[in-house]
Amino acid sequence: MTSADAASPAAPTKLNRSSFFILIAGLLANAIGQAFIFAILPPLGREVALSEVQTTSIISTSALVFTFLSPWWGRKSDQIGRKIVIVIGLTGYAAGTVLFAVVFALGMKGILTGWGLYFTALICRCLQSSLMAATSPGVTAYAADHSSRAFRTRTLARIGTANSLGLIIGPVLAGLLAGFGLLAPLYIAALFTFVAVFVVWRYLPEGYSPDTPRKRTPRLSFLDVRLRVYLLSAIGIFTGFSAIQQTLGFRIQDSLSLNGVETAQYTGAALMVSAFFTLALQLSVAQRYAGPALNLVRMGLVANLVAAVVITLSQDLTGLLVGMAFMGAGLGLLGPAIAAGASLAVTRDEQGGAAGLITACPAAGFVVGPILGGALYQVSPSYPPLFAGIITALVLAYAKFGQKSDSMKIAALGCQLAKKRST
Repeated sequence: MTSADAASPAAPTKLNRSSFFILIAGLLANAIGQAFIFAILPPLGREVALSEVQTTSIISTSALVFTFLSPWWGRKSDQIGRKIVIVIGLTGYAAGTVLFAVVFALGMKGILTGWGLYFTALICRCLQSSLMAATSPGVTAYAADHSSRAFRTRTLARIGTANSLGLIIGPVLAGLLAGFGLLAPLYIAALFTFVAVFVVWRYLPEGYSPDTPRKRTPRLSFLDVRLRVYLLSAIGIFTGFSAIQQTLGFRIQDSLSLNGVETAQYTGAALMVSAFFTLALQLSVAQRYAGPALNLVRMGLVANLVAAVVITLSQDLTGLLVGMAFMGAGLGLLGPAIAAGASLAVTRDEQGGAAGLITACPAAGFVVGPILGGALYQVSPSYPPLFAGIITALVLAYAKFGQKSDSMKIAALGCQLAKKRST
């Protein structure tokens, strides 16, 4: 077996209830904070006179930092333990959120303006991303350590519900808190996350460690044939998703002629619809699915392709909400399937590395997607979702037909390993 030995003989088949809820608390705080950012950053950027491209590039550049460091943090969790890596990630996110809010507060007062404001906000967000990149690899690897092969998909689907809940709760809270000012959601997000840091540090068990300490851990590549279809699916889908998500606020504001606070509230509602359907599919399908992970990936890609088409053709808010519902449904299938498929494709010693790569993929999508989305939006509001549809169609074609050649390569690698072991 390749991965499947991921849970050691002494490991339980399921993640215990207390550890599950502690991990959920950490991810939930993180997800709520991210939902706040997505809902308020477009109107906040306009409030301080940043252009659409400048605003979206803050997300893109910090996502690039996240992409490079997530695999490193995943490998680091194999060396120093999952718990400490999770704590580092949450602490970095909380402190970074406070710093990011302070920068924009200075911008709203006119103390920082123009390119000075832009570069200061960019640097703060990148510093935050360099540390928050530790959270998801640590959580995913911890959950994989504590679940057997048979329960891997449903365990990671249950963990994934934290992000969905955060994206449902976050927009609602962002809309309510925005009434106290556009920066209020950021300060509350930081408070939530500092509380989560205490809970994880105080109550989460240390978890499993290798029998013998390892100074070096297996270094996985984005080109690893065992992971290729899952990595490409994740990068492709989040490239398209980010192009839509990061221009959604602009489209809603321009089509409905809203002010900044109203835009944050309406954008939050649209993101909440998407997150609700993500959660619904995770609970109704992903947690009960027992077949190959790749089939679930293909189903999610189809749903996201439908979403891109609907949003491209939408002429009003109702159409946008329907499209976001399909997008949420697709992500509800894709997230657990990609995480479980990757985890099951590698060995126990590679769990942290695989978790890091998978965690990096959404951020990798946010590197190019928001910038292209912002640039395309300035040409036509329908171009960002059209771009997302093209990307999704290409990934779906690879997941359907390209995986056959990859399977042959994986089988050949297995034969070579078996020969080496026999000799």
